[in-house]
Amino acid sequence: MEDVCEGKDFSFPSQEEKILSWWDEVDAFKTQLELTKDLPEYIFYDGPPFATGLPHYGHILAGTIKDIVTRYQSMTGHHVTRRFGWDCHGLPVEHEIDLKLGIKSREDVIKMGIANYNEECRGIVQRYVDEWEKTVVRMGRWIDFRNDYKTMDLNFMETVWWVFAQLYKKGLVYRGFKVMPYSTGCKTPLSNFEANSNYKDVPDPEVIVAFPVVDDPDGACFVAWTTTPWTLPSNLALCVNANIVYLKVRNKFNGKVYVVGETRLAELPVEKAKKEADGAVGNSKSKSSGAKAKNVETYEILSKCTGASLVGTKYVPLFDYFKEFSDVAFRVVADNYVTDGSGTGIVHCAPAFGEDDYRVCMENGIIKKGEPLVVAVDDDGCFTERIVEFSKRYVKDADKDIIQAVKEKGRLVKSGSFTHSYPFCWRSDTPLIYRAVPSWFVAVEKIKDKLLENNKQTYWVPDFVKEKRFHNWLENARDWAVSRSRFWGTPLPLWISEDGEEIVVMDSIEKLEKLSGATVTDLHRHKIDHITIPSSRGPEFGVLRRVEDVFDCWFESGSMPYAYIHYPFENVELFENNFPGHFVAEGLDQTRGWFYTLMVLSTALFDKPAFRNLICNGLVLAEDGKKMSKRLKNYPPPSEVINDYGADALRLYIINSPVVRAEPLRFKKEGVYSVVKDVFLPWYNAYRFLVQNAKRLEIEGLPPFTPIDQSILQKSSNVLDQWINSATQSLVHFVRQEMDAYRLYTVVPYLLKFLDNLTNIYVRFNRKRLKGRTGEDDCKIALSTLYYVLLTACKSMAPFTPFFTEVLYQNLRKASKASEESIHYCSFPTVEGEVGHRIEESVNRMMTIIDLARNIRERHNKPLKAPLKEMVIVHPDADFLEDIAGKLKEYVLEELNIKSLVTCNDTLKYATLRAEPDFSVLGKKLGKSMGAVAKEVKAMSTEEILAFEKVGEITIAMHALKVSDVKITREFKPPGNVKVEDMDAKGDGDVLVVLDLRVDESLYEAGVAREIVNRIQKMRKKAALEPTDLVEVFFKSLDGEETKTREMLEAQEVYIREALGSLLLPADFLPPHAAVLAEESFHGIANLSFTITLARPALVFNSDAIVKLYGGNAKSARGLQAYLLMRDHHNLKAEFQLGEGTINVGCIEDVAPVNVVSGEHVFLTAGDYFTSTRVAQ
Repeated sequence: MEDVCEGKDFSFPSQEEKILSWWDEVDAFKTQLELTKDLPEYIFYDGPPFATGLPHYGHILAGTIKDIVTRYQSMTGHHVTRRFGWDCHGLPVEHEIDLKLGIKSREDVIKMGIANYNEECRGIVQRYVDEWEKTVVRMGRWIDFRNDYKTMDLNFMETVWWVFAQLYKKGLVYRGFKVMPYSTGCKTPLSNFEANSNYKDVPDPEVIVAFPVVDDPDGACFVAWTTTPWTLPSNLALCVNANIVYLKVRNKFNGKVYVVGETRLAELPVEKAKKEADGAVGNSKSKSSGAKAKNVETYEILSKCTGASLVGTKYVPLFDYFKEFSDVAFRVVADNYVTDGSGTGIVHCAPAFGEDDYRVCMENGIIKKGEPLVVAVDDDGCFTERIVEFSKRYVKDADKDIIQAVKEKGRLVKSGSFTHSYPFCWRSDTPLIYRAVPSWFVAVEKIKDKLLENNKQTYWVPDFVKEKRFHNWLENARDWAVSRSRFWGTPLPLWISEDGEEIVVMDSIEKLEKLSGATVTDLHRHKIDHITIPSSRGPEFGVLRRVEDVFDCWFESGSMPYAYIHYPFENVELFENNFPGHFVAEGLDQTRGWFYTLMVLSTALFDKPAFRNLICNGLVLAEDGKKMSKRLKNYPPPSEVINDYGADALRLYIINSPVVRAEPLRFKKEGVYSVVKDVFLPWYNAYRFLVQNAKRLEIEGLPPFTPIDQSILQKSSNVLDQWINSATQSLVHFVRQEMDAYRLYTVVPYLLKFLDNLTNIYVRFNRKRLKGRTGEDDCKIALSTLYYVLLTACKSMAPFTPFFTEVLYQNLRKASKASEESIHYCSFPTVEGEVGHRIEESVNRMMTIIDLARNIRERHNKPLKAPLKEMVIVHPDADFLEDIAGKLKEYVLEELNIKSLVTCNDTLKYATLRAEPDFSVLGKKLGKSMGAVAKEVKAMSTEEILAFEKVGEITIAMHALKVSDVKITREFKPPGNVKVEDMDAKGDGDVLVVLDLRVDESLYEAGVAREIVNRIQKMRKKAALEPTDLVEVFFKSLDGEETKTREMLEAQEVYIREALGSLLLPADFLPPHAAVLAEESFHGIANLSFTITLARPALVFNSDAIVKLYGGNAKSARGLQAYLLMRDHHNLKAEFQLGEGTINVGCIEDVAPVNVVSGEHVFLTAGDYFTSTRVAQ
């Protein structure tokens, strides 16, 4: 393995760029596909985005989810084709061109020519493709852009034709009128899911209008309320609820008589008698008051009746524009959609401009199915010539003048302004109107039961979206208008005769060419609209021409599972063996969009769902909780975040958030930085620690590190090796289990906890072993264990963080043979060996104990440097106490700087038990009984609590309580012979930690040693020394009683040597020629003053032995010393090791060759010399 830099010098973004270049160089994605080509197919459908806008965090989120799942499936033995798709047709593209060319109406398009218009659309379809590819690739997503699919491709469009033709054959297509949300800005109807995507709170006029009852003896008027005055000229009926009570009331001041819902009387104006110069009937501006009490004073009740008794009553029309309908219209009808919750309890019906209006008028014979419907508003939202007074005026602009006209007719009862939530076009941002349009429909209501059944066969994450939101949407499914009166889209494949009697549906290009004799190379309108088909009834019936409409682009994207592979014209076996597809993923908004259209078309075609598994993500919002807005600039651009912190950090941040559970995420750039700081840097440091200590073996002259076989490592006697091996197997089991269930949101927290344990438990507690201070063999076992754990963690994390794991893997693989070229070619780890649940649980509890003990120390201002005498662990589990007092004991004592550890399974020796009811749980269950139960729970004796813990259930006041219903706390009780301030404890659940806080003079020396070691380690860090850098440490006392200090340090020598990896040497052993790296004096440290010197290892000569070696020739002896000091210390050490402690020096001019022996003539370090002097003594 190659050496690696410090974490602070490791640039995640630049390393990712290098990996991207390498992936390109080896064609990694293509290679992975080639390596898996013979494996079972895993079919993933990628929903096509529009390329007319730039990718945002919502796209990045969905793309990351898709990449994680498909990478995982590739690693678990599947061939996963991933092709990017583009939605090329429809309103988004047309709207861009309309803005660019200043197109205001349908006529403008006809004037410029459909061919020119469509080619303009084609020209911008892929405007941002390069930016999309750049962002998607930079995020680490592997998907094929070269072999992408586009909804405007000939093959794709042909399959869309085939899909429609199948629906037509099944009797699921019909032509009719439908009142639909209509965009006057885009001049087209919208689907309901499009209409629901952009609501705004806006003020609209509200009016109450009088409709005089024909031949009423009191001259009464029905009063109807509306917020769309522009629909009044098209009124054909009034609708009541048959079950609501209505009042006939007279205004005491002006004598006017109204019919109004009983509970809506307060809506009528409160007024006093006045002269009506303007001729209006009781006209009044809306008032915020108008309380019912005042209305009772203003109006007297003449009579009461139910809505049913009003049905059939005729009234005087407001306008004369539809007088030819007088025989069947202008009468009262009844329907349950009318409520008494708002308005007047009477609704005015204009069937061309309201979905319920249309239905009610159809059901009551005011309009008839199959007959033309008069729609007095054109495609641009302007009144037609039928509405003479307001002809060619935009309906919303005409509201004021219509109100004025009503007023002048004496029919305005009340007017005002009303703020409500109103739908706007999601593209043009203009207010929608509801308008009856001729359209071709898919009869979704016919297959609703099948849709609901097929939904049950799918698996969603999170499941509440399937069970509630999507189920409810299917439950209320309406027939789907799939045609659009537009230009840039897949044309409907319908050719109809002039008399409408003959219809031919094209299901392929071949059929069109055969019937028409034309050659077809493009299916867009300007390429096929001119094609006619001779009537099969004979020449006298003329020719069939194509209907002008194109498909709703949702129909195209819903056809994607078939169209992207040109089924059934190609890939029949591939499709039929793998349908439904295995996986789709998009945002929550697609429950009413793509998920819905996929389900409708697959159910209609094959009576199957289109997909088996689905992940639905929530919305990514700005930090302030608002929608991300380019105009407001309330979010950082994705490129900025990636350049600062890297794509892996961004991926992990968004995946480890509520957004993967279909909840909103408030995006914070600081959150991405936290991932780098809290996840990647500790992970990198654990990896770097491995590399450094593996390289140390080479520095010390040993062979390069190669990991020991895993089967041998599984038998390691070291408890932390056993623990981390088991924890790694648990990780693999958990990740496989959760990824197979598509629960990404549970995987990431588990992975992060594992990495935290790896760095803060295994590496931290094993530093001595990993640094070789417990022997070479033990070191290799620890290094090999860490190697395989990191390798397994990298493979487990590879789908989530493809760059960082690749960086680590490329270095790790150099230490082992026959490994895959890329981590993404590797198989996902499998569970090998047994999982040791007991040791995992014991280590987890050990960490709890350490945290509790640290907390006690902090509470009493006892720093870790100050040793304590004893700790007691109280726990009822004998196995755990055996582990903590046995193989885990050394780690606990060393980490907490405590001299002894005692275990106790008597939970009452140091604690009293107290029971408290969990009000948050029991409050809902018990209601009024809560007080009595709480009283008895609090009164439970120690024996009762222990019995309750053992059995797990107790009956109190006739209520059965479980352990989860009651909080049991252990409160510390010091032994009778100990003062309260001398001992303290802290518990967590069933474990209690007790610390003896009394000062013990015998611990003073250990405290001093710890303080000195702490200062030395800080000096190393300040001098920018690497852990593998070899230095010698020299100590000089600045106090008068130097002997006492020396004796104290000698007593702590074992601890110091283990902590530093070398001896603490007296300052007078520092060779004069040694290179000093750092020197610092300290005062008042544990009442001591001293100087610490850090120096490079330097040779120490036995001058007498060298002179003797040269037969008393001092000059030759000095020449040898000078020569040896010139040599590289590392190389010289290696040479001595090679010669088993002896080297021959014969290169000194005019001096005879001699054999120099290490430890006799020269010492390689001051430490070696110091040790030899002590041995001699």
